[in-house]
Amino acid sequence: MQAITLTIPPNINVFSDDELYAFCLANPELRIERDETGHIIIMPPTGLESSFTNGELFGEVRNWNRRTKAGRTSESNGGYTLPDTSMRAPDVGWVSKERLMQVVPDELKKFARVCPDFVIEVRSESDSLKELQTKMEKWLKNGVRLGWLVDPQEQKTTIYRPDSETETKLFSETLSGEDVLVGFTMNIQEVLTY
Repeated sequence: MQAITLTIPPNINVFSDDELYAFCLANPELRIERDETGHIIIMPPTGLESSFTNGELFGEVRNWNRRTKAGRTSESNGGYTLPDTSMRAPDVGWVSKERLMQVVPDELKKFARVCPDFVIEVRSESDSLKELQTKMEKWLKNGVRLGWLVDPQEQKTTIYRPDSETETKLFSETLSGEDVLVGFTMNIQEVLTY
């Protein structure tokens, strides 16, 4: 089952940020995002294997951040309102202290207007690879400095950087946080092997 996009009729205004937040609160069982045109996207829950993968990857980034205290880490329930007006929730997100200092603290209680510096999107059993690739490009256009599209089906990770061609690495290769998550490395094969 793929994500479902709801179209709001033209005679009804697109949800404001507060209305979107209220809609999400009223539907806690749904995983909801909004694209840059105002369409509401409802995504199915992932299978347990994808959830385990998301959790392990989040844990690695969170542990690095605990040591460095360089910013804040979010998991797939954390929504970001981006410059193009979309509201997206990456499987793993990290925001630097520098970007967080520009956010009014009360905004953090909702879908704050801030773009993460780093994101990980994990391809679940129900995800379209093409849609995820498009989503990664949109993350970059909104200000993400480094992104990883992790594909367990193909056992590879595609690395996204602004103004650069994508790079693909196998799960057996070590990934670097580069100049975004300074000092962070991860070998996905090691992280996901039990």
